[in-house]
Amino acid sequence: MSCCFMCGNNTQQSGEGEQGENRVRIFSYNELRKATHDFSAANKIGEGGFGSVFRGRLKDGTMVAVKLLSATSRQGVREFINELTTISNTMHENLITLVGCCAEGSHRILAYNYLENNSLQHTLLGPGRSNIQFNWRARFKIAVGVARGLAFLHEEVHPHIIHRDIKASNILLDKDLTPKISDFGLARLLPPNATHVSTRVAGTTGYLAPEYALRGQVTRKSDIYSFGVLILEIVSGRCNYNARLPYEEQFLLERTWTSYEQGHLENIIDVDLEDDLDVEQACRFLKVGLLCTQDATKLRPSMTDVVRMLLGEMDVSTERITKPSVISGLGELQASDQQRSSDAHSLLLRSSTTIEPSTSSSDATTQSSL
Repeated sequence: MSCCFMCGNNTQQSGEGEQGENRVRIFSYNELRKATHDFSAANKIGEGGFGSVFRGRLKDGTMVAVKLLSATSRQGVREFINELTTISNTMHENLITLVGCCAEGSHRILAYNYLENNSLQHTLLGPGRSNIQFNWRARFKIAVGVARGLAFLHEEVHPHIIHRDIKASNILLDKDLTPKISDFGLARLLPPNATHVSTRVAGTTGYLAPEYALRGQVTRKSDIYSFGVLILEIVSGRCNYNARLPYEEQFLLERTWTSYEQGHLENIIDVDLEDDLDVEQACRFLKVGLLCTQDATKLRPSMTDVVRMLLGEMDVSTERITKPSVISGLGELQASDQQRSSDAHSLLLRSSTTIEPSTSSSDATTQSSL
């Protein structure tokens, strides 16, 4: 918290940012405004729930991604403080790196290292895709990297960190396609000896664990559920929901489970994967995804075990894979806390996704989110 306090009460701004506590640079608003050419539309690279992300170049030539949070939103200010305290001291190859912040006047801005290949949502799952060739080796690297980053947050950082918004648009890619988990605005610290954290339901439909959506109790297993959905997207090359497909194929989790039951899991693998595809390995990844999305949280593996399974160091226990379940009804998820409490018993669980997003993508509003 010292970093937040220091940022929020900083009255002196250096000409090119200064090194504050926790090695987070303190920028003036003018520095970041100039770096992004006055936050021009041409430099806009993403849109998040509480603000926009811009590409910028500092005076020393360093490229940064500048997250401009809403100055009028109380939630935007809360996200700024939360993200700053969570990520400022957390360093890992598969986590985004915070460069600095600005808390001048009403402005709340975060600056991160700029990653050349945008997000997984934009480059792999987007409607136009990109020119990047996501062969099996690249997808293997991305899936394992995200798993390692989450394992670090869940088990090596103290207190442990629950991300709460693992999704394709929050996985950024550098020039070598090394994945970086980003956007810690919804993250929660897990106190020692605590099994869960009670909080308002937040996140992205399609990735939300059912027990979290129902009770507002978030655990590390909630992140693991979201990762399970993500790995299905990585292997299949498609979003978890696509309204343009025939109904029986619209929901990726449902289709994957059906293919698994029929013994044809290979049908889920992206048809664009050719030369270096390891079908057995890809099917193992899909089974791991199903393990992570099981309804009973106690059956979901830890992220350390997920990493070992992905690397082939631990067997995927096929006999314990049970049917995945998710919350039914987008309207209930958007209800107030009081409504959610009184209506909890009216929410339905079934063995496939029944949430109906308004677009073909489960995360259409965010191209790249930090």
